[in-house]
Amino acid sequence: MILMKDIIKEGNPILRTKAEDVSIPLSSSDEKALKDMIEYLVSSQNDDLAKKYGLRPGVGLAAEQIGLNKKMLVILAYDELDNLHFYPMVNPKLVSYSDELTYLDTGEGCLSVDREVKGYVHRAKRVSVDTYLYDNGKLSHVRLRLKNYIAVVFQHEYDHLNGILFVDRINQENPFYVPNNSTPVKFPVDEKK
Repeated sequence: MILMKDIIKEGNPILRTKAEDVSIPLSSSDEKALKDMIEYLVSSQNDDLAKKYGLRPGVGLAAEQIGLNKKMLVILAYDELDNLHFYPMVNPKLVSYSDELTYLDTGEGCLSVDREVKGYVHRAKRVSVDTYLYDNGKLSHVRLRLKNYIAVVFQHEYDHLNGILFVDRINQENPFYVPNNSTPVKFPVDEKK
């Protein structure tokens, strides 16, 4: 089981490297890593398990954050309408994005950043992603269209695969600047953590 001590922290050079494609079919070690990432997110959103193991709640996790330079990420989050989104992704590729922007009105956080960072991260409001989704040992190639909060979560994790942290995307001179084409998305109030 992945614990907080296993999460790579800000300052570690692996968080600044670009991830490499994962071989298909998955090796047993890549499949185990993906399952471990899923287990972390599920456990971190369970109050009892999070307390027992000292886990910070997360809605996404990229392989870079557990020390693997591989294009794998997992999203486990509820959107604004309380719909669950569960996407264990292998080799995701952002293929299109809207000009319209959005941002979390509370700002973003990250399991790899152990400090509060104030400011807005403006991201595409809608994205299309080509990826392989993992489901019980099988991979299927799909195109996902994500919007609002889930699009923000995806872009945050996708940035990890490109060596970018959310803190890099905050306007340093004016952290709360809001361009005309950006509207806030509320962090789901009833996020299942």
